[in-house]
Amino acid sequence: MATRRTPSKETSASGSPVSMADLARELGVSMTTISRALSDHHSIGPATKQAVLKLAKKLNYQPNHLAAALRKGKSKLIGVIVPYIEGRFFASVVHGIETAASKAGFSVIICQSGEDVEHERKNLETLLSAQVAGILISVSLNTLDFKHFEKVRKHGVPLVFFDRLLEGDHVNAVVLNDREGGYQATSHLLEQGCRRVAHICGTQHLNIYKNRRQGYLDALQRYGIAPDDSLIRDSNMTLESGAQCMADLLALPNPPDAVFAAGDTAILGALQLLKSRGLRVPQDVALAGFSNEALTQVAEPMLTSVDQRTEEMGQAAFRLFTELLSAEGTAFSQRQVVLQPQLFVRASSLRKDTI
Repeated sequence: MATRRTPSKETSASGSPVSMADLARELGVSMTTISRALSDHHSIGPATKQAVLKLAKKLNYQPNHLAAALRKGKSKLIGVIVPYIEGRFFASVVHGIETAASKAGFSVIICQSGEDVEHERKNLETLLSAQVAGILISVSLNTLDFKHFEKVRKHGVPLVFFDRLLEGDHVNAVVLNDREGGYQATSHLLEQGCRRVAHICGTQHLNIYKNRRQGYLDALQRYGIAPDDSLIRDSNMTLESGAQCMADLLALPNPPDAVFAAGDTAILGALQLLKSRGLRVPQDVALAGFSNEALTQVAEPMLTSVDQRTEEMGQAAFRLFTELLSAEGTAFSQRQVVLQPQLFVRASSLRKDTI
């Protein structure tokens, strides 16, 4: 067997990571021989296998699993698309996915849509090109239809939605009982003696915001309070939007004594506006949000919020993916896994003891 000068450890002569081609060149054999030796193929003799493994160890050769997946047309990779990764919610869901995926021998590619449907489409193209085994996604705020997901289905790639999805389409998904969460938050404010509870709501074409709003209305109905459209304000769930909604609510002839927002960032904006006006929370206006982000526990006062069982959501989404993967080629009824929320009560809403 021919022997040649070996390049420096961990890199080839060109300075790039060591490849199978480098191993083949050093040993004077074909790349097919190297590949088979590394995979312990029966057609390669013990001496050759030992030589290949010895050189691979010496040069710290790391196999390119993605390239192998592309050659074989399958992989142990799953793609995850989220609107954004900052903040607790999506980061925690992704952590749940990665934990479950790692135990099952899968690796995760994470993409961010930036709340933009065009970027979401590009994410999907990238993941399909990478031959991922499945895609888990929470859609962007301006995703209005499922047309771009048809390509995923045509490729036969398992597709699981989590948290956000569009109303009216039957898909495999893991979601929170957002209606119950909205009901819990609003009921709590009413139990504190508040009677003009406002709602800062998100875009209604997404399941999460539509259902949180319905939970708000359910609680009003239970307490015999007629809904007042002037107390319901549309928001894009940003800090600035939450503050503007709060300013608009305070400008009403009969302003609210409590606010439930469909997102924590928006309720933080409301809190900041109230403090800038010299109003007390919760004595003048009680506040409750949704998502139980880390910011809720560093705000002053700390903010009441609905927890979304984030890590459990991620793990459940991965389990649903594996079920779809196992059912490949057989009938599988589309289904949704629904998690139950939990309200974390903090100082921003505890009005009875502070008035």
